[in-house]
Amino acid sequence: MKALHHIAVCVRDLDSALRVWRDGLGLELVGVEEMPARGIRMAMLRVGDVMIELLQPTSDASEVAGFMARHGEGLHHVALEVDEIDSALRQANVAGMSEVVRVAGAGAGGTRVAFLHPRSANGVLVELVETVPEMNHRT
Repeated sequence: MKALHHIAVCVRDLDSALRVWRDGLGLELVGVEEMPARGIRMAMLRVGDVMIELLQPTSDASEVAGFMARHGEGLHHVALEVDEIDSALRQANVAGMSEVVRVAGAGAGGTRVAFLHPRSANGVLVELVETVPEMNHRT
């Protein structure tokens, strides 16, 4: 693992959450992105070398909407940056960890992502993130 990439927080209303995280706490807004295929609208905010990702469901069928129905707003996952996602998944599998989805997929900002099941990581959903050099947030 290279570094902590971001911490994701589920929110009911992204614009209201931005008033807290950007305006109230002074975090730098990096961007807002709509991901219709995943049923979410998200914002990335920078704090030092780490990002805070705010996730708002845009569809009742999205995984984020389901999570919020069970848990409400709050911490959703911790994301770790990896050099190469396929080898990171193999390493996790050898250690007995299981993925939520068996294949790495497209993430925000051109990244490749995969999620490790919370049962495999002490109750925490872990996202593995492979960035492309021009998208690296620590350039």
